[in-house]
Amino acid sequence: QVQLVESGGGLVQAGGSLRLSCAASGRTLTNYAMDWFRQAPGKEREFVAAISLTGGNTDYADSVKGRFTISRDNAKNTMYLQMNSLKPEDTAVYYCAAKLWRSSRRSDDYGYWGQGTQVTVSS
Repeated sequence: QVQLVESGGGLVQAGGSLRLSCAASGRTLTNYAMDWFRQAPGKEREFVAAISLTGGNTDYADSVKGRFTISRDNAKNTMYLQMNSLKPEDTAVYYCAAKLWRSSRRSDDYGYWGQGTQVTVSS
């Protein structure tokens, strides 16, 4: 079992930055690909960013490419999402997720989820 806990969300003005963290316990993350997803009110959960086992490969949704950076520190069992140039449309609950081996953009492929952290961007 993998337990995931997100932190770092909050209220920020448009153009500002936040750094989200996802701390894992229960298992080492070495064999787990990890993603960030988000869900805005009234909308379906959507893919944000993914990172491979060692961090060598990353993938981003077009809506965040160039503004967000996903990274991981396997020694600390933690994944991060640096969010810059935030926009009001980035407002959502952000979730981290983990799955064995290969990453995916499909939320259904992920069996381990955190509880989410709220990000609110004011205009």
